[in-house]
Amino acid sequence: MNIKTLGLPLAVAAFLVLAGCSTPTVVTLQNGTQYLTKDIPKTKTKDGFFEFEDISGAKVKVKVDEVTTIRQED
Repeated sequence: MNIKTLGLPLAVAAFLVLAGCSTPTVVTLQNGTQYLTKDIPKTKTKDGFFEFEDISGAKVKVKVDEVTTIRQED
């Protein structure tokens, strides 16, 4: 088999595996603001903040007390 004929199916398989690893999540604050993230924010800093990256790539830092819910997107 030619490397070109194997390359495309392998690239598609790799993309599908990586796409399956992310879990889109909605973080809702008490004031009603919602952030859509690529993955579930798991990081809670020692000073009482959640830090995560929204889908546009912006870094977001919010106090734990301001977060109402963290749920997977439907």
